[in-house]
Amino acid sequence: MRVRGGCAARSGNVNCKEMRKFEPLGLLRNPHMMTLAAAFWPRKYPHLPPTQARLFETEPGTRVRADCHWQSEPSRHPALILLHGLEGSSDSSYMLGTADKAFEAGFSALRLNQRNCGATENLTPTLYNSGLSCDVRAVALELIEKDRVPEVFVAGFSMGGNLVLKMAAEFGDAAPPELRAVVGICPSVDLGACADAIDLPQNRIYEHHFVKRLKRRMRAKAALFPGKFALNGMERVRTVREFDDAITARFCGFRDANDYYEKSSALGRLGEIRVPALLLTSQDDPMIPFRSFEGADLRANPHLELEATRYGGHCAFISRESGEQRFWAEARIVEFCRQHSRLAPPRELR
Repeated sequence: MRVRGGCAARSGNVNCKEMRKFEPLGLLRNPHMMTLAAAFWPRKYPHLPPTQARLFETEPGTRVRADCHWQSEPSRHPALILLHGLEGSSDSSYMLGTADKAFEAGFSALRLNQRNCGATENLTPTLYNSGLSCDVRAVALELIEKDRVPEVFVAGFSMGGNLVLKMAAEFGDAAPPELRAVVGICPSVDLGACADAIDLPQNRIYEHHFVKRLKRRMRAKAALFPGKFALNGMERVRTVREFDDAITARFCGFRDANDYYEKSSALGRLGEIRVPALLLTSQDDPMIPFRSFEGADLRANPHLELEATRYGGHCAFISRESGEQRFWAEARIVEFCRQHSRLAPPRELR
């Protein structure tokens, strides 16, 4: 594994203005200010064409929706699948921002909703959770086998990052050659440690947000499928771990939250990844403990590149650079994918 410190202008297909070392904007060295600023920053996405929604059947009776931006000849262009984090959707700003940059760089971009997210609760009788790497796997394989997309890249944020890395590990040596590379941005590869971190007093604002939204989604789900989800006890849930004990484990086939976290975390399987993989995280992430990335399995795998910036918050990385590099991690995803693509045309960063 190669380890970087958020460093280095890099060579490769990108010319003229290269990726710079990440330096946070202004006062955003505080991880909470950085994280919250990214959530509320007003943004535009000038390169995205109109969305084409597409449903993928990932298991019998289960469909997920991708909001797609196709190049004019998809079978001649690489495709980048993006997967959001906990209680996000295809409309999360980081999803739109990365898709905008990827499309402008010559990729077809697919903003994939996890089960029940993005107002898709009616598409499956099941719930989403951090172990369902089968969904993103099914989407990637359909693009390869049905659409004949010659190069597929997959990037996930936080919970989505865990799912993407877990998928790559499950492929192991059998990964299709069209799967060129994967990226995890602040990936929650140790779910138990992340649940404990979110429950720290300084992180209660995030936990309250997640639990409130999770409960609201479960009430909507139960209304769509009467009699399937008994929500007795949910009113007492106050933490993410309690929600996973009372709801996720109960309805997704796990014994309890600990069993769910153990079986769904990618951490113990990172050594099995056999495609180029970038793990991009910040050392000050309030929700993803940096010690998760210090294990021997991760560091022994030559296919993995860990890039850890000093600042960046959680999936934020707002840079003092202007233009495309303002949201630095989004530009870094596209650059990494370009470095592993034979098809993406040369271009300049602005």
